[in-house]
Formats: sequence, C-alpha cells, structure tokens
Amino acid sequence: MGRRAMLAGVPFSAMFRSGAGGLPPADPVDFATLERPSSPNTCLGAPPGFPRADLALPPLPADIAGAWAALRSLGDRFPRTTKLAEWPERHQAHWVVRSALLNFPDIVVAEVTAGPAGSGLFLYSRSLFGYSDFGVNRRRVEAWAAALDAALRQR
Repeated sequence: MGRRAMLAGVPFSAMFRSGAGGLPPADPVDFATLERPSSPNTCLGAPPGFPRADLALPPLPADIAGAWAALRSLGDRFPRTTKLAEWPERHQAHWVVRSALLNFPDIVVAEVTAGPAGSGLFLYSRSLFGYSDFGVNRRRVEAWAAALDAALRQR
C-alpha cells in the first residue's frame, strides 16, 4: 500500500480519539507484496532471508498453533495498545499503539507462518503521521519479538 493511499483514509481527527477510534477498518497485509513508503517511519521484521526486511527474526520456539495463541494476546503486554483486527485463517493480527505524548496512532501488524525450522514471524510497525519516527518502530518490533519469544518459552 502506498503512503498516500494509506493516509487517504486516516483523518487528522484520529489523533484526538482513543484506541482504534478515527481509523479506517483494517485489511490484512500480504507481506509478499507489501509496498513500504519511502519515509523512514516503518520497520519490518521477518524470517531470515526475507527481502526488504529491516530485521531478521529467528524462528519461534513453538509450532504455529502455539505461536498464534501467544501472538493473539501479545498487545496486552504493551501500554496504549488496542487490537484493531485479526484474521485467524492467516494467523495475522493488527493493533493500534498510541504515543504517550501526542496520542499519534501507529499500526503494528503481526503474522506467524509455518517454516522448515519452526514458526516464522512477521512484525511490521508503521507510523501513520509524520516523516521520521526517531527509531520508535524499530524498537517496537524488537520489543514485541522479544516479548513473544519470552511468552513462548514460559509455556
């Protein structure tokens, strides 16, 4: 999805709402065809070898059913985070994360996949407003990946 298309449905008034308020309905993300904006305000973590990924995420220590169960509640571990949508048949979920200072909505998309070395993880965090994110999305992907790994190791 291009940057203009992504912002076309996001009114500025979304900043003055809470949770998913003011945001358009979510559509599932196809990571194979994902078009990222040219701005430096996104981060994509993906299984090793995936093209265009910013971070290579190691295989998860669980099968896809266990990984999906843990992933569905992952957003509950983070402040100002609200589930936006999920597609169980794709093992994909979306969350809205609001910034503490100005209430900016960011979107996090996560999907678990079956792979030869266990379950793979896609994590995509993007800002809906602004050009730069000062590394917020990268730190978020790292934190979410670590939290999911820890949750799976505690099972």
